[in-house]
Formats: sequence, structure tokens, C-alpha cells
Amino acid sequence: MWPTVPFTVWAPFFQCRSPSWVSSPSFHQSTWQQFEVLFRSVISLVGFVLLTVGALLMLTGKISPWTGRFYSLLDPSYAKNNIPIIASVSEHQPTTWSSYYFDLQLLVFMFPVGLYYCFSNLSDARIFIIMYGVTSMYFSAVMVRLMLVLAPVMCILSGIGVSQVLSTYMKNLDISRPDKKNKKQQDSTYPIKNEVASGMILVMAFFLITYTFHSTWVTSEAYSSPSIVLSARGGDGSRIIFDDFREAYYWLRHNTPEDAKVMSWWDYGYQITAMANRTILVDNNTWNNTHISRVGQAMASTEEKAYEIMRELDVSYVLVIFGGLTGYSSDDINKFLWMVRIGGSTDTGRHIKEHDYYTPTGEFRVDREGSPVLLNCLMYKMCYYRFGQVYTEAKRPPGFDRVRNAEIGNKDFELDVLEEAYTTEHWLVRIYKVKDLDNRGLSRT
Repeated sequence: MWPTVPFTVWAPFFQCRSPSWVSSPSFHQSTWQQFEVLFRSVISLVGFVLLTVGALLMLTGKISPWTGRFYSLLDPSYAKNNIPIIASVSEHQPTTWSSYYFDLQLLVFMFPVGLYYCFSNLSDARIFIIMYGVTSMYFSAVMVRLMLVLAPVMCILSGIGVSQVLSTYMKNLDISRPDKKNKKQQDSTYPIKNEVASGMILVMAFFLITYTFHSTWVTSEAYSSPSIVLSARGGDGSRIIFDDFREAYYWLRHNTPEDAKVMSWWDYGYQITAMANRTILVDNNTWNNTHISRVGQAMASTEEKAYEIMRELDVSYVLVIFGGLTGYSSDDINKFLWMVRIGGSTDTGRHIKEHDYYTPTGEFRVDREGSPVLLNCLMYKMCYYRFGQVYTEAKRPPGFDRVRNAEIGNKDFELDVLEEAYTTEHWLVRIYKVKDLDNRGLSRT
């Protein structure tokens, strides 16, 4: 048993209190300031260490550096000057003003209204939305593909703008019948308050309904039509279907060996793989710049030089897209300058110069005034083979290109290293077979 100690013995200890400076406001304030300084110092130190380690790992090759697509966001001219394969992708092109209005319509005008209301009453959430909106607007202007990043914040800020506008005029909308006593006073302060409020609400409702119909039309007509089956209107207004792509892929699937390799520009790689079930050299995954450059070099070279490249890559068939007969403007001739730029961007293609494919006046022409280098390259010959005998329009000479609006300059030629394997109904897709060397390697059969 412990001895019992009277309470009077412990009383002095219970009467002890902390010093007055511990509980003072200045002490707590200085302690919080010290903690804040310490916290910021630790965060800064950790960030500096992470950046240093990341830089060292990038310099030593342990981790991959940032890609050209990332640099293009910071410097829009980087891809054009250094990596033409990135600049050649349509999704990487700068966004035009017409694209903004076509995709967003009403949101383009309500976006700054929402920004104004967020700035007028700042909070943490509104600051985040402002930063999200401004940065997304910049990045979407650099690359059209980043319109997908801009769309959510456009809806948010435009919704804020519409809500604030409607709320402002709803307050002025008085649907109750005013008393005779107060009517004179209301008329003197705001004579047509109800009329203005009603008009603005009706106008806003009209724009919102119009935006709904516009969005539905854009989704169904512009972004839902398959690019593999094309359509156009004839002179009598009837619809003409161009199913040449599926026709060509069906022919490849059923008339070529299963191990055949097809060389085409990278735009059609996924389609050929999926629908023709044949091996392709390059596809829409454009990360392998060297391989795509090699294909561009073959397309931009003479037949003899191109044959060496095709034998090196073990090519069996070559596929090109040609729109000179139907007026299809997204063909390989219109994409050809990108093949030249990409082909000349690597060490093996330093001999390919873009200016060699222009006229002395700096024009890209396929007629008689065109550059001799262009008129004798592989791409030109594959697209225009036998085209000089075809009449495309009334009162036009044979070999008239409906896309370039010109009579081709090189009509009478034969292919030495290729033979025509298949041409679709409307000449949209042309397929050529690479000739084999004879046993001695001296001539082609």
C-alpha cells in the first residue's frame, strides 16, 4: 500500500501555469510563420532534387527526353524547322478561326463572358478554371487536335457566362402586375425593364437552341462520315459513291501472297493492315521517322534509285492515291512535298532538296513548266501512268488533271522497275508490282 499524501502537498503543482508569452498571439503567429518558411523550404528542396535527378537521367540516356511533339507546344515553329514528319500530320496544324467557330459556335462568344465573371469574383475554384481556360486556349491554337482539351473548359466557362447573363436579366423580369401606386415610380426609374429582360432571355434561348441544332449537325455530318467511302454530287444532283479504297484493299487481300509487303505513304497504313491483311512498311504511328523518311526518298527519287530502296526494304507492291480523274484533292501528289521534306530530313536523304521540285519561279507544277526532277520521279510516274490517254473533262485535252487544273507535262513514258497490277474504277487507288531481278541481276522481267 502506498502512503496517502494529503492534497495540500500537491496543490502548489496544480497552481503552476505556463508563462504568459507562450499563450500570447504573437508567439503563435511567429510559430506559424516559421512552419510556413520550413514547409516552403522543404518543398523547394525536394523539387530541386527531382529536377536535378531528372536532368542527369536524361543526359545519361537512362530516360527518354521530351519528344518533338512536346517541343512543338512550346515553340510552334520547332516541328516545321526540325521534324517535318510532325508538321505533316494534319492534326498537328495550327487551328484556324473558322475551325473554332465551326466546332464551338456560341461557346466562342460566351467564353470571354465567363472569364469576366470569374475574374470579377475570384476564388480558388475560379482561379483554377481561369488557368485551365487560358492554357487550353493557347495549346489548342498550336495544334488542332488539342481542341479536345479546350472543349470541356469552353463548356464550363460558357455555361458560367450564360448563367450569369440569364440571372442578371431574370432579376429585372417582373411577371406580376404592378400596382397603380408603384407603376409611376417604376416607369420613371426603368421604363421598359420587363421588355428588355424578356427580349434578352428570348435571344439567349434562341442562341442556345440554335447551338443545339448546330452541334447535332456537326456531329452527324462532319465527324461521323467514314473517310474510306467517299461521295459526291453529279451534274444532275444525284449522289455518286466512290468505293475505290475498299475495292483496292479487297483486291490486295485476294490477289497477293500473304507475306507480300506493301509500300505506301503512312496515311493508309492502318487501313491496309486491317482491311487488306497485308504487311506495310509505315503506318499512322509516325514515331519511326527514319523508316518513313526512307519511303519518302523512294517516292521522290528516279525509278533506278527508288528500285534500290525498294529492294532494300523487300517491297512487293506499291500503292498510291491519285485524284486527278475524280477531283479528289487529298491525293499523294498534293502530299508529295511532305514526302520530299521528310525524305530529305535524314542523313540518307541529304541529296533530296525541296527546291529541286519547284520551277525557277518557285511554283509546284505538274504541267510542261514543271521541274524535270518532279516529272521524272517515281511518285509522278505511278500517279500519271497511262493518264495522258484519258479524257477527264469535255473541251479539255487528254491527261488533264482536275485537281491541279493542268494538263500533265510528262505523258508518254513507260515504267522500267514496276508493272501496273491494279487500278480501281475511278482511278483513286493504283497498285504496282515491283519487278524481280533476273538470275544474273542484270535486267528486270
